[in-house]
Amino acid sequence: MAQVIVAGTQWGDEGKGKIIDLLAEFADVIVRFQGGSNAGHTLVVGGEKFIFHLIPSGILRKAKRCVISSGVVVDPDVLIEEIDSLKERGYLQDDSQLLLSEEAHVIFPYHKMIDMGRERIRSGGKIGTTGRGIGPAYEDKAARCGIRVIDLLQGDVFHRKLEENLANKNYYLTHVLQEEGFELEPLFQEYMGYKEKLQRYVTNTSLFLSQQIKEGNNILFEGAQGTLLDVDHGTFPFVTSSSTVAGNACAGSGIGPTQIDFVLGVTKAYTTRVGSGPFPTELSDEIGEMLRERGGEYGATTGRPRRCGWFDAVVVRHAVRLNGLSGVAITKLDTLTGLNTIKVCTAYQVGEDLINEFPASSEMAVRCEPIYEELQGWKEEISGAREISQLPRAAQRYLERIEELIQTPIHIISVGAQRHETIIRHNPLLT
Repeated sequence: MAQVIVAGTQWGDEGKGKIIDLLAEFADVIVRFQGGSNAGHTLVVGGEKFIFHLIPSGILRKAKRCVISSGVVVDPDVLIEEIDSLKERGYLQDDSQLLLSEEAHVIFPYHKMIDMGRERIRSGGKIGTTGRGIGPAYEDKAARCGIRVIDLLQGDVFHRKLEENLANKNYYLTHVLQEEGFELEPLFQEYMGYKEKLQRYVTNTSLFLSQQIKEGNNILFEGAQGTLLDVDHGTFPFVTSSSTVAGNACAGSGIGPTQIDFVLGVTKAYTTRVGSGPFPTELSDEIGEMLRERGGEYGATTGRPRRCGWFDAVVVRHAVRLNGLSGVAITKLDTLTGLNTIKVCTAYQVGEDLINEFPASSEMAVRCEPIYEELQGWKEEISGAREISQLPRAAQRYLERIEELIQTPIHIISVGAQRHETIIRHNPLLT
């Protein structure tokens, strides 16, 4: 039995979807523990491309149970679209595969309108929100006026809460953001329609997970976004609205921290981020463009081009500490093939000061100049490698240097988009 958390170590988009899909073969249950439809996990299976926003990517494995936990904020329209798409493609034929927490909070159109309206009128730098209503939904959760999935199942309770919320939201939309408000009855009826399609999946997922642990089953906990987008520990205010670090897997899923056996961090062989905010190793040159094109670095949710840069060991060390990582999975190593030299950021220079830790201040992070170490690149194709020894010596040295800099062992190396294009040195679910 093993309970394993998979967390992103950069600004999201690290390739967690592939790693989770890979490990899901050895898990009985896969749990999404935070975030919303602003996240996107992309993976390729049998030549088919899949993008998931809410449903754990383990759903592509037969007989696996997938949980959307209480820590997630759920857009019913997006969730139903994902369910329908999976069914059309021959997956999720058994509805018992998917479980939706009765405690999860629900996203409404007014959340999305508030999200975009605020971004439009923001006087400072834009946050770079996806406009999916994630932040405003988490605000309602913290303000104790959010509407949960369990409320949708109780029509009279839902009607009352929605009416109360609309009185407040419509005033804010029309008087502050200069947007149109929403009518109660059409919105109520729309969400009652969602209830009819989703109620078969709703359950007490905390209780379900507790029972699975008692039965000795393997559970894989899937995070969205990455450590540097954590609302507490990321590049605030250019962050998401939930806690993305491994510690939140327990709170978001409703289990105790003593149940966790292993925390696996996922990092690209280089660095990317979407949206605004500091990015010390960003490359605004032909190498950055090459990484973007070869790596397919476009947002799974928005299609926005990702900002690309060299591997930043300071960022990943930050993530190692915050998540308590047991090991790391490296993705997209193949994207670096063909470069004569590859740079790795080992520290920052800020004025006359040498910085070895990522600063809490985003204003200071913007001023950080990366200190680079150059390593030899490789020309050989590596997608066929299944053992470390089959990689070019320069690629092996690159991985060794990353291990030295982040002081954490690399257990999994992705050398291509397909499931089988992977080197597995240690499987945390088989320990």
